[in-house]
Amino acid sequence: MPKLDKPKILVVNDDANSLFALTSLLAQWAEEASYEVLAARSGQDALRQVLMHDFAVILLDVNMPGMDGFETAEAIHARARSADIPIIFITAFLADELDRLKAYQHGAVDFLFTPVIPQVLYAKISVFVALAMKNEELKKQARQLSQRTTELTATNQRLTREIEERKSMERQNHAKDEFLAMLGHELRNPLSAISSAASLIGLPGVSEDGVQRAKKIIQRQSQHLGRIVDDLLDLSRAMSGKILLNRAPLDLSALVAQTLDTYRATGRSADYELVQDLDAGWIFGDSTRLEQIASNLLDNALKYTPQGGRIEVRTWSDNDDVVLSVRDSGVGISAELLPHVFDVFVQGTSTLDRSQGGLGIGLSLVRRLAELHGGSIEAESPGPHRGSTFTLRLPLVEHQVAAPARQRAQDNKPRLLLIEDNDDGREMMTMMLGAYGYEVTAAADGLLGLSAAQAGQPDLALVDIGLPGIDGYEVARRLRADPATRDIKLIALTGYGLAEDLRRVMEAGFDRHLVKPVDIEQLMEVIGSCAPVAVRQ
Repeated sequence: MPKLDKPKILVVNDDANSLFALTSLLAQWAEEASYEVLAARSGQDALRQVLMHDFAVILLDVNMPGMDGFETAEAIHARARSADIPIIFITAFLADELDRLKAYQHGAVDFLFTPVIPQVLYAKISVFVALAMKNEELKKQARQLSQRTTELTATNQRLTREIEERKSMERQNHAKDEFLAMLGHELRNPLSAISSAASLIGLPGVSEDGVQRAKKIIQRQSQHLGRIVDDLLDLSRAMSGKILLNRAPLDLSALVAQTLDTYRATGRSADYELVQDLDAGWIFGDSTRLEQIASNLLDNALKYTPQGGRIEVRTWSDNDDVVLSVRDSGVGISAELLPHVFDVFVQGTSTLDRSQGGLGIGLSLVRRLAELHGGSIEAESPGPHRGSTFTLRLPLVEHQVAAPARQRAQDNKPRLLLIEDNDDGREMMTMMLGAYGYEVTAAADGLLGLSAAQAGQPDLALVDIGLPGIDGYEVARRLRADPATRDIKLIALTGYGLAEDLRRVMEAGFDRHLVKPVDIEQLMEVIGSCAPVAVRQ
């Protein structure tokens, strides 16, 4: 233990001889008793000493000119830091009972009369010196204990934080492992169905009906694979803030109604009681992304609600917000899971049939898309097996009257140029566009595509970006630079869908940007929107 500071004794006396005698007497025992002796010639001098030092005991002369001993004692004890210093009054006169009472009222612990008996003085001051040393030791131990307590508290907090961080990382790693396992399962199922259907088509003796069913399976499972890839890419873009919203005023209730109609038409909600109560509410948003939000919320309700369950979809306006609520009577959400339902790689455990599929990232994407629109999403559930409610809030805007659509001649379809280096993709796209009545010229690379554009003068060109030789960006730039081809409408086909990719596409001169795999209905819509007002005969 560190060595303690020596206790100090203050001797206060206006008489120089008496002061010298007392200090000399005390100095004889100072080394043995381990204390220091200080002196003061007046009450004011004593107060200055008390301001600078802590004392084990003060020997105070009663009769001093100016400020006497009683006044000095009262001033010393009026200060909080020195209020508990024991004071022994020293006087040459016999004190009567009134003097003793006055002394004790001013904080005296004892009286000594001169001439002082050395043995009595030593006995008295030894007690106070020992008490001072003990108090100082206890204070130091208390400070050390307090410091140690602070260190232990900080260590405990750090360990607790590290344990929580480790548990969080373990949960995330476990969730990622489950996600990867689920991703493999979700990818293998449609791939297996596609492989089997493709093999069936090539078998001898298979009926025409079997071929048609196999084709429908391939189409359906390919769309399913496309949705999985889209979900993964969209989540990555959303988390990195690279989704570019194409925002416009729209009625959320109309968008949700269209989504519900699609679910009913495809039979996805056939086994459920689907109830809707949709009030108009205008927002400023991206219709594609908002439909994605509505679809993910509906998919989530269908996935975790047993067949025959009830799903309620409502929209309404609430002050400055337009609200979408999706409530189900399904398996509900536990209190432990509820705060994490929107986290990445988190998915509730369901004992229901997993035929609906899914990666468990839909709600994470919903939250991020809502935030990009300046809105929010909340989840509520009374508990397991008691259903759940998801509530989306988006900023309300004033009602917008849409401008009437421009009428366009549709007597003749535009002539198309397809520039695609993938042989299978080019062949299938050409056949598909031909089935829709379009005249299509195909080219396998950028240079051939430029030659075909010069020779055939198409109305619209579908251009793959990742072409050998010169890429799609350069094809667009050269077409735009040539007066003979500058007016051809250009649609980019690419596997890249980040905001930076869209910017590069538009800077190169394209009119529209489509991300592979392209849905045929979406492609037809985009071709129709890009087709010239009057098609050449």
